[in-house]
Amino acid sequence: MVKLLQVSPLTTDYLESLGFVWHTDSDETPYVSDKLVVLTPKEAEAYYNAGNTLYEMFIEAAQHVIDNNLFHEIGIPFNLVELITESWENDIHWHLYGRFDLAGGIDGKPIKLLEFNADTPTALFETAIVQWAMLKQNDMEETAQFNGVYEALLDNFKRLVTLTEDVSEFETRYEGWKFLFTSIRGNSEEENTVRLLQHIATEAGYKTEFAYIDEVEFDEKEGIFFKEQQYELWFKLIPWEDIALEEPDLAMMLTNIVKNQKAIIFNPAYTLLFQSKGLLTILWQLYPDHPLLLETSFEPLGTERMVQKPVFGREGESVRILDEHGSFIEGEEEGAYDSHKMVFQEYVELPSDIEGNSYQAGLFYAYESCGVGFRKGGKILDNMSKFVGHVIEN
Repeated sequence: MVKLLQVSPLTTDYLESLGFVWHTDSDETPYVSDKLVVLTPKEAEAYYNAGNTLYEMFIEAAQHVIDNNLFHEIGIPFNLVELITESWENDIHWHLYGRFDLAGGIDGKPIKLLEFNADTPTALFETAIVQWAMLKQNDMEETAQFNGVYEALLDNFKRLVTLTEDVSEFETRYEGWKFLFTSIRGNSEEENTVRLLQHIATEAGYKTEFAYIDEVEFDEKEGIFFKEQQYELWFKLIPWEDIALEEPDLAMMLTNIVKNQKAIIFNPAYTLLFQSKGLLTILWQLYPDHPLLLETSFEPLGTERMVQKPVFGREGESVRILDEHGSFIEGEEEGAYDSHKMVFQEYVELPSDIEGNSYQAGLFYAYESCGVGFRKGGKILDNMSKFVGHVIEN
């Protein structure tokens, strides 16, 4: 059973003062739980080590895809292959941050990788800021949490210039690079997540600006512009696969912009390899029976239960739990991502509380594992799942 600690919730006024405006779900219930998952120091350390190990495995798997030209097999749009390869082979295309979704790690259950949100991970604001504020409001030790996300991002922004672990030389190498941060209009969660990242980049020392995607201009020979100002660095919380499938002309322009060395884009295009659930099949081939992995294949597994997932998808859309015959047990019979290629992953029971709610860990990675938060919901976590912070107790 998941161990929980009741705390006083943050008020909506306070959350909004932080810029956290998506605090209430469509059914008028609070999005942020008023309980905290209680971790032991050993459990927190296990999450830290798991993320570091998994990232190295993802690098090997991505290299395997590139070396063997397996882009189509794992569902990568053909019009991004050149840009993915270009960004992978040049060290300046630094991976800023990602989020591993993990089963287990609490209640004695082993940690198992579910997927890696490496391109456009959300829940950043909740993990970095909100759960820390909950400790502070409840007069708890603010360091009693595995949560160095903000500091890790601050250092990783500096590594975009130093390209090394050592960030002390950032000031001497930094030449006032301009950094443009972009999201779509009308999505407050995505916009404020981007603005948080912009704030951290500004603190790191960059000259930053925010723009909606429809305000940004692209020139494949000259680069990326906003209000006639050119930007060498561009962060976009817009999935690469959406650009490839819905804006193919933009995908081509961005490929040429990067090839012409007119801009560096974050997260880089190669993170789409990590994000594809098709890469989970490659991981299993390279590391069969690894304790952090679940068996994953493009063919039904024939196990008592398995999970069918689209290679690209969000918030539980088009995810289904099936029996050994491939018959539907739970999930969406029809979903928004049904047109994508599907993988079949070994089913694992998520840790649960006394009320039967399931808990999934979200482990952020920025150069190294740097913080964890939790989502609470049903067996398949969807857009009505709740965010749950944590506290470390001996």
